[in-house]
This record gives sequence, structure tokens and C-alpha cells, in this order.
Amino acid sequence: MIKALTPWQNNGTDFILASASPRRREILNMIGLKFRVVVSNVREQDYDLPPDELVCALARDKAEAVFADNPDSVVLAADTVVWIDNKILGKPQNRDDAVSMLKLLSGRRHEVYTGYCVLSRDYTACDYVRTSVYFKELSRDIINFYINTGEPFDKAGEYGIQGKGALLVERIDGDYLNVVGLPVSKIFERDV
Repeated sequence: MIKALTPWQNNGTDFILASASPRRREILNMIGLKFRVVVSNVREQDYDLPPDELVCALARDKAEAVFADNPDSVVLAADTVVWIDNKILGKPQNRDDAVSMLKLLSGRRHEVYTGYCVLSRDYTACDYVRTSVYFKELSRDIINFYINTGEPFDKAGEYGIQGKGALLVERIDGDYLNVVGLPVSKIFERDV
């Protein structure tokens, strides 16, 4: 992409992550990028778009909202959705909702889409990454165990592959960090 986005050459560039996600912060810290967090006030909503277009639109909206107040910065925003049976699985509202979602995912493949948008004065890049995730057949005991951990309630699709949700996953095809919430391999794939 651009030098300002190359983690090992982040020399003095004001880089902003436009996301409240602790997982996205962990990923950027893991690769050694210096950044600050500015959360956008954009409300996530359904634009009645296919999942690839939806995540890109939401990421762009978030990046533009933060960039408007920080025009000398490089802003990165992202949005992740879980897609199965032609619908998005959001965060479960309660225990019954979580049980229903896990039963739906049990023994099946679903898609995780993360859209990202990078904005600076002279650069804009918006794209998405899709990863296929295959769940094991989930017994009632494993569903109850996982829900009792409390982990599902703040995550899209109600599992965290990087946490206890790893117990639910048989395999993935694609980018693991995309499922966590930020496909840095794609975002930082080129050096200019």
C-alpha cells in the first residue's frame, strides 16, 4: 500500500484505528504498528446489500467519519460480519438467541467477511476479505459450556475463534486474522 501503512516504516505518521474492537487493537499491536484509536459515531446498519458490499460500505462510512476530523492522518476502519443461509448473524441478544445461533452454525460452513477502508489525503483503499469457517457438530454440552463462558455476547456471529470459540471450529479456508476481525496480510500486502 503506502509507506505510511507499512508497519515497519510508521515513522511519525499519525495512524488512526477507527474501531472500538479490542481484537483489532491487539492485531495492530501484534504487528508493531504505532496507532491511536478514534471511534467513529457511525451506527452500524443494514444497507440491504450483499455481505461483501455491506462490510465495505460500513468500513468506508466509519473511516470517512473519523477522517473528517483528522485530515492529516491515515485512518483505518473495518467491519466484520458472519454470513450463513443468506443472512447476517449479529451479536446474540440473550441466551436463547445464542443457543439458536450455535445450533445454526453446528456442523456447517459459514463465511466471515471483513471490509476495510484506509483513507489519507492522497490515498483511499477499500476492499474485503472472505474466509470460510467450518464448525464441528456441537453437542448440547459444548453449546452450554461456551455460552456460560460469556464470550459469545460481544461478537458478531457470537463466537471468537481466538478464544474459547476455537473449540467450536473444525477448520478454516482463508485468512485466520480476517475471522478475528482485521486481515492485516491483505491490508499491508504491498510496499511502495
